[in-house]
Amino acid sequence: MQQNTFLELDGIACRYGATQVLNDIDLAIDKGEFVALLGSSGCGKTTLLRVLAGFVAPTAGRVQLRQKDVTSLPPDRRGVSLVFQSYALWPHMTVAQNIGYGLRLRRVAKAEIARRVGEVQSMLGLDGLGERKPAALSGGQRQRVALGRALAVDPEILLLDEPLSNLDARIRLSVRHELRALQRRLGITAVHVTHDREEAMVMADRIVILDAGRIAQQGTPEEVYNRPASAFVAAFMGAENILQLTGSPEGDRFAIAAGPANAGAHVPLAGRPLGSGPVDARFRPEAARIAAAGSALPEGGAVFHGTVLAASYPGGVWRHTIRIGEAEIMADAAQAFAPGDRVDVHVPAEALFLFDRPQTHPPVAPVSRTATAGKVPA
Repeated sequence: MQQNTFLELDGIACRYGATQVLNDIDLAIDKGEFVALLGSSGCGKTTLLRVLAGFVAPTAGRVQLRQKDVTSLPPDRRGVSLVFQSYALWPHMTVAQNIGYGLRLRRVAKAEIARRVGEVQSMLGLDGLGERKPAALSGGQRQRVALGRALAVDPEILLLDEPLSNLDARIRLSVRHELRALQRRLGITAVHVTHDREEAMVMADRIVILDAGRIAQQGTPEEVYNRPASAFVAAFMGAENILQLTGSPEGDRFAIAAGPANAGAHVPLAGRPLGSGPVDARFRPEAARIAAAGSALPEGGAVFHGTVLAASYPGGVWRHTIRIGEAEIMADAAQAFAPGDRVDVHVPAEALFLFDRPQTHPPVAPVSRTATAGKVPA
């Protein structure tokens, strides 16, 4: 256990029957930190949140709050509040009654409940809605009521189980910023489960990426985005283009051998322990630059030769499907290239992520209580 750690998971494992859901989870969270648990469905992020809440007992490991073991404590004795994905509001209760529900369970005096509910309603922009039932509210308003119910009991830790996933895209964008601003203003510690990469990036101080019940990487949004520790993390953070190359380390750089569909290049190793031989190169569509074959391109990085298969306009840029050797990749450009056009695709060195092939398991990031935990050397 680290000194002065506010919330710590130490060797947490969890299984449902014969299925191992979490395995050897070590995670330390500072007071006032906003941590996002990010991963695809089935990776274990919601189970981890429920272990924190006390709804699921781990099969191994312990949960500590302020250096006190709370693993066996029930949810109501942990100082945590959970906002559910479905909001779980009582349909027969008013907004005010829903917000004050936890306070009534704690036998708080009626006058104090009324005062606290009024404060929470004002804080969340729910003034004038106290007598409405949930059915008479918009999705964004119901989300605020669920958040208000969690905050009314003055928890030390706020747990959020994909609370924005039921909102439409426009409302979700505004609510995520409101929620983040509120968390900062209150100084509350928050752990937020999501499968939305952008949501995690804009809301969290630190992102913890889970894969098959293990921590694949943790770090600041900038770190996990720009310095992915594994091919899995790179793909999950948007670098879904993949090309197979060969090369070998040369000092602090990796020499990419020229091939039928690519020019030779030297790119920084960026701290990755690459060996000689085949590697997988990953990059994001927006990182690439497309030019007509033979055109001048920026120095550095890698250049691939391909043929345009299709182009579409999702907004802002043209997105192209390009065949490079036996693979197909996506790349963006300000103007459209026609199907059949021969093009060169340039990817800057800092946007090209190389990993030994094949990679059977992603590396587990080292544990730290700081926001730079799991950092991959630049």
